[in-house]
Amino acid sequence: MSQFDPAFLRGLTRPRLARSDAGGPARRDVLRLMGAAGAGLALSACGVKGQGGKEKVSQSDVEKYWAGKTGSGRLNWANWPGYMQDDRETIKAFEKETGVKVTYKEVIQEMAPWFGKIQAPLAAGQSIGFDLMVMTNGIQLEQCRQLGYLAPLDLSKLPNFQANAGPSFKNPSYDPGNAFTVPYESGVTGIAYNTEYVKEEITSIAQLFDPKYKGKVGMMGDSQELGNFGMFLLGIDPEKSTKADWEKAAAKLREQRDKGIVRKYYSQDYVDAVSKGDVWMTMAWSGDVYSLTSPDVKFVVPREGGTIWTDNLCVPKTAENPVDALTLMNWLYLPENNAPLTEFINYMPPIPATQKLIAQKAEQAGGADKKDLTRLSTSPLVFPSQADLARLRHYRRLTQAEETEYQKIFEPISKGS
Repeated sequence: MSQFDPAFLRGLTRPRLARSDAGGPARRDVLRLMGAAGAGLALSACGVKGQGGKEKVSQSDVEKYWAGKTGSGRLNWANWPGYMQDDRETIKAFEKETGVKVTYKEVIQEMAPWFGKIQAPLAAGQSIGFDLMVMTNGIQLEQCRQLGYLAPLDLSKLPNFQANAGPSFKNPSYDPGNAFTVPYESGVTGIAYNTEYVKEEITSIAQLFDPKYKGKVGMMGDSQELGNFGMFLLGIDPEKSTKADWEKAAAKLREQRDKGIVRKYYSQDYVDAVSKGDVWMTMAWSGDVYSLTSPDVKFVVPREGGTIWTDNLCVPKTAENPVDALTLMNWLYLPENNAPLTEFINYMPPIPATQKLIAQKAEQAGGADKKDLTRLSTSPLVFPSQADLARLRHYRRLTQAEETEYQKIFEPISKGS
């Protein structure tokens, strides 16, 4: 499995190391998918029979799962490094308000190894030691859905989600009706470009394919990221795409590569490349660009569309304290509870009202805090416009058979074959 360079710093009022105290890479320093190696690990594990997942969850399924369950006053939460304040401010506030004791561990480094760790006990109906976990939409989350490893959510116990989640974060294609998940944080894959070298406004994915930028374009090596942009170029909605669409998109991406337009297919190191001018424009994650201090690098959601990825809160079906997990999920959907997290993480929160609270805090602050909070509250990278959100699409939900075909079509492009 390839290793990815933890190349960027994030932080609001001070630089925050892109590695956790435990030495693990920060949340988006690793890819959500790792090509065939990572996907193969996940899919090979799926050969074990699950507990029987359902494509659609009925109200009776929800009632049956939650019947007789009560709060215990404790909760075990598995998350990624860099997704909670160093002083655990948010957790302390939750514990003080609710009396629920939280054991919080940064044990998720990549999705495929995490799935490999939890798959066997979940298949056997055993506890994984956690009541709440954060999973990215993609292959592993879909496998958990299909195999019946996730608890169906009782949305009646999540009134704050119902009231405060933005419309773009409800009923996602990867989890219709939010049957099993609610978003924790999101980010966008768009285009970053260096205005010191690019003298025109970048608005279109087609500009990544323009021969005049030969050798100065960066693309992502991840198959789903790369495939999505190839489909956007052709006006194809990735969420509704077919194998024929994938083949058309792959042909355009190979043409771009063979003409020498692409300098490199990147994992994380595009951040330095576009900052230094090694590439003039590149596919990029919104949070990476927000972390840059260079005024020359700009980020845009192209008019054809961009990819939105979401890290989701979900409850393992074998959780020992699922009611307490629901309590925390609901608590996090109050804007005043979400705002401190957003100030620290600098990615897109699922609660639009968070923006107003941060703006109000900026008005009351002074000095560097005021500058940083104002930048955060006005950033389209953290709070995209409705027009930008309307152009965003998720990754295609893939069955095991489809995933194999998808990888065969797109993975060779970045490998030069």
